[in-house]
Amino acid sequence: MKNHLVTLSLNGVEREAACESRTTLLDFIRHDLGLTGTHAGCEHGVCGACTVEFDGEVVRSCLMFACQANGASVNTVEGIAKSGEMSDLQSAFKKYHALQCGFCTAGFLMSAKDLLNKNPNPTELEVREGLSGNLCRCTGYVGIVEAVLEIASARAYKNGREHA
Repeated sequence: MKNHLVTLSLNGVEREAACESRTTLLDFIRHDLGLTGTHAGCEHGVCGACTVEFDGEVVRSCLMFACQANGASVNTVEGIAKSGEMSDLQSAFKKYHALQCGFCTAGFLMSAKDLLNKNPNPTELEVREGLSGNLCRCTGYVGIVEAVLEIASARAYKNGREHA
């Protein structure tokens, strides 16, 4: 029995669906709204595969109920690319082979996006600390860190040139 009507902005588009009280935000996004980029990993908030942006903050969607998102703005990995083109961050992940099986990639992208929004020029240590809430069993993190550092540097260069 679906007894909650949830309306939210999902990647900038108003969406609405009914769900049960016990439905997690993760399941709501994947099963009720059809965006499958956000992954269910540990379902305990440990692995970071389900990371989304909720009203401007990254959260574990497996730890929230969908009804908590009523009226909220939620962004998922599908919202990072614009007009079908990969973002600079996605392109850097591809360039540095910062993914292998791809299961953790969406969570890492969302966390990296948040990190760069909050700290546009992080050190390697700050990147490692900023992404430490996401787990990957394939890559060893080197490519992920290199991708984030390259984008930080490229954006700083671009912004510096624009203001020169």
